[in-house]
Amino acid sequence: MSYKCSRCKRDVELDEYGGVRCPYCGHRVLLKERSRDVKEVNVR
Repeated sequence: MSYKCSRCKRDVELDEYGGVRCPYCGHRVLLKERSRDVKEVNVR
């Protein structure tokens, strides 16, 4: 799954054992990338 570091803005791929830390700057706040798919919701 793809994340973006909130400090250095680089793309980060997390693996099972890597932990939650940017490998480039060491920052611990990563933002989940949103998909570009448009979803429709049925309203009754």
